[in-house]
Amino acid sequence: MADYFHYDPSFPLALIFFVIFSLSLNLHVYQVVTTRVWFFLPFLLGSLFEATAFISRAISAKEAPNYTVGLCMVQDHLLLLGPTCYSAAIYMLLGRFIRYLDGDKFALIKPKWLTKIFLFGDITSIVLQAFDGGANDKTDSSHNLTATEDVVVAGLIVQLVFFSMFVVVAGCFHYRFSKNSVVQPPNWQKFMMVIYFASMLILIRSVFRMVEYIEGPQSNLQAVEVYVYALDAIPMAIITISFHIIHPSNYMRGLGKTLSKTDSETSLASPHV
Repeated sequence: MADYFHYDPSFPLALIFFVIFSLSLNLHVYQVVTTRVWFFLPFLLGSLFEATAFISRAISAKEAPNYTVGLCMVQDHLLLLGPTCYSAAIYMLLGRFIRYLDGDKFALIKPKWLTKIFLFGDITSIVLQAFDGGANDKTDSSHNLTATEDVVVAGLIVQLVFFSMFVVVAGCFHYRFSKNSVVQPPNWQKFMMVIYFASMLILIRSVFRMVEYIEGPQSNLQAVEVYVYALDAIPMAIITISFHIIHPSNYMRGLGKTLSKTDSETSLASPHV
């Protein structure tokens, strides 16, 4: 495994991102437990995967050039699967938010189907990407994709397609609700903005990983470590920090009941034709 990495992995960088994701994970655990926003648990799993991936990478950096196969497999697996868990949490988040806004009639796909459809795509993506985890021989100089790499690329494409569809569905709901809903709670659009922002970062990361696998081990994307941090680690860290600041519990606890009551009062107050 002497040539598993095509560079000397940075121990300080790996350690920094382990600390970032670990601290974020602990804060998210506190926020979820104290606010009981249990549907956000997949997001915590994503942060756990990211933290584990980077501590594995930090240990590997100290082992250079004789890397442990198991640690390399762990970080390969979890760097692929962590963002997929973030995707699952965001899918569930939009479905819940639409219901809390009493916005079913404005949704392109009804919330009960929205979550199921996109989680199906996410699970499919997870299963396909799980075929990687180091089975891909990074020491091979061939530009041809192995069967394993083909499956991983397929998983990344599935994730990319479903997430692109999700952004369209979210945008459609946002437009319809803002134009047609009589009652609009304060700051609801701010919450939609963080969903779009996180979605954009996940899409950027998915495109990076897809191109990385397609181009093979001799591409600059695999030969230069900075891309792993600039196009994967940093975007994912920004996402997990963003959801501390704009946390679902701040926008959804009791919101649906408030809107239902307000809508009823508005309807009763309106003159009948």
